Amino acid sequence: MRTFERSVQLLMVNQFTINLGFYMLMPYLAQHLAGNLGMAAWMVGLILGVRNFSQQGMFFFGGTLADRFGYKPMIVAGLMLRIAGFAVLGLVDSLPALLAASAATGLAGALFNPASRAYLALDAGERRVEAFALFNVFYQAGILLGPLVGVLLTGVSFRLTCLVAAGVFAVLSIVQIRALPARVGQHGDDKSVSSVLSQWRTVVSNRPFLLFSVAMIGSYALSFQVYLALPLEVRRMADNETVNTVGVGLLFAASGLATIVGQTRLTAWAKERLGAGRSLVAGLAILGAAFLPLLAATAVPVPEEGPARWALAVVPPLLSALLLALGTMLAYPFEMDTIVALAQNRYVATHYGLYNTICGIGITVGNLLTGVALDAARSAGAPALPWIVLAAIGGGCALAVLGLHRTGRLTPAPTPEMRSAKV
Repeated sequence: MRTFERSVQLLMVNQFTINLGFYMLMPYLAQHLAGNLGMAAWMVGLILGVRNFSQQGMFFFGGTLADRFGYKPMIVAGLMLRIAGFAVLGLVDSLPALLAASAATGLAGALFNPASRAYLALDAGERRVEAFALFNVFYQAGILLGPLVGVLLTGVSFRLTCLVAAGVFAVLSIVQIRALPARVGQHGDDKSVSSVLSQWRTVVSNRPFLLFSVAMIGSYALSFQVYLALPLEVRRMADNETVNTVGVGLLFAASGLATIVGQTRLTAWAKERLGAGRSLVAGLAILGAAFLPLLAATAVPVPEEGPARWALAVVPPLLSALLLALGTMLAYPFEMDTIVALAQNRYVATHYGLYNTICGIGITVGNLLTGVALDAARSAGAPALPWIVLAAIGGGCALAVLGLHRTGRLTPAPTPEMRSAKV
């Protein structure tokens, strides 16, 4: 980390702290709404859905603003919105106010996520792949530590959790305002409406970028299953609540620790031995293969109870979680670098924003289809069905990216505008 510029170091700490504050609160929000406030399930779903929609749906606009007005203002604006949103979540109990707070927390992510990634790509320069590998370590460390802090605070009160999370973002905002240098990407000086429309046309007409985005959609649907299908499988197989709780905890702990320990070493090895294109293909193939342990487990007779039942409930999902982490570790730094390459350093934040929106749609559709597949498998007595479908999605994504790699669409020819300006 010390070998990077101070701004890059600050962005690493920034992402760790953002995830720390976010994940100390969000895993316990549904429990607070349903338990403490006594809201109906549809209200809880609506509040959580508004947060997700406001973030995924606004990524493109957040990236546009970052390229128009600079990366630092959008990062700070997003942090400020999180402060307000988290504070309100802990202080109000009416549905309209909770919806507004939830929307604010989602919009905050849409503002600072594309800006921070574009900023990182700009200041890391030729070391973008290394920077994004280290960035993922800090990202996962925040996800790992956040819920542990949150469970301690929520044991006292959920209001305390919200206020502490808001305080974390307040401190982070002050640090960004005082210490983060101002940066704006290439072509970020013209803020007219016609220029914004031209900016959007440039991004949406970037055919190799759009093809890559579509090819990567399935990878996000697969990696998200550590939060959906794998915990549901542990719950289905476990014969008591303790095994379920421990098993689900192990999924998240193993995934996060694997990334923290192995990400930078794996990226250095892959950069030297495989290169960007083959690393992406291999990562996607591993994401698909991650569901093979669960597929194999469907061929094993289910014990009635005892340690054998517990092992069958925990071990296959745990292996799948580790493989999902491995596939993501292998692909992620090269994926982020490929977006910059395909953007050719023009409107990088806007490209990141549109990419996140497209992949966010993939997560939503993927979760819906996975849920349908899980229900259908249960009803038809075909437990292997969901894992076959998910493995096939990973294989399809790998083949799609392999096709783009072999046809040269992941490495566009350099242009005179490949160099970014620092402002």
